[in-house]
Amino acid sequence: MHDGTIVKLVRGIYYVYLDGEIIPCKARGLFREQDVAPVVGDKVQVRIAEEDGSGYIEKVYPRSSYLIRPYVANIDLALMVFSIKSPDLNLYLLDKNLVMSEYLEVQSMILLTKTDLSEAVRTQELKDIYESIGYRVLVSDGQDTQVIRELQEILSGKITAVAGPSGVGKSTLINRLIPGANLETSAVSQKTTRGRHTTRHTELIPIDQDSYILDTPGFSALDLDFLAEDVDLPQSFPEFTRIAEHCRFRGCMHLNEPDCAVKGAVTKGSLPRSRYENYLIFYEEMRKSRRY
Repeated sequence: MHDGTIVKLVRGIYYVYLDGEIIPCKARGLFREQDVAPVVGDKVQVRIAEEDGSGYIEKVYPRSSYLIRPYVANIDLALMVFSIKSPDLNLYLLDKNLVMSEYLEVQSMILLTKTDLSEAVRTQELKDIYESIGYRVLVSDGQDTQVIRELQEILSGKITAVAGPSGVGKSTLINRLIPGANLETSAVSQKTTRGRHTTRHTELIPIDQDSYILDTPGFSALDLDFLAEDVDLPQSFPEFTRIAEHCRFRGCMHLNEPDCAVKGAVTKGSLPRSRYENYLIFYEEMRKSRRY
């Protein structure tokens, strides 16, 4: 038996990174009976058939995390890649991704790209906002090598999901991080100012035996279906939880309650208004999803 990591799933064939090689494998029928289908990112035990060298997944090890869109397991870090311009920065989508990571208890960091297309003051303002919340923020104009070196150190020993809208430079970034990855890239459409999707399936790209990058298919919308359960949305905003103890009411939702410390901080400017406005939008989306 051998231990490996599923790096790709295509038409029922699992590609497992095993001892420096990628081995096509099939999953045993017992997984259907147990309702635990293997997914990309799973640590698995593989049996290699002596007669033909075929691989068979015999066991899926316990997961540390699990995403359903896309289906992937054991993510250690979510790297949110968003461009300042071309396409314009979408704070609504960025905050939605951060909420999802907080809910799943996956560490997040932010990379702002194409900073050469924006005023330095705007880039620094955004960096300050998210660093004040507690997120690590890196900025890149696409040419600097220092950011690449920093990221290579940060990603070592982790499965890192690279997420963000199409056209922000995710595939270009991965090609720089992993020479030889040769991911397809595409320019931003001049008509829609949106990137074309260049990643067509979910795949882990091995850096070494213990480090992987997950390149997820580009997206421009993300449902909050995962919050349709009885989830405490304010807990997914770290800056809210730090001052919520000063609200008049325990369990304050920071909506219409009097003497709400969060609303007060937004009014005073000590909490970013954009984050609070997105919180209100997410709360309404969550409320509607629970209704149906």
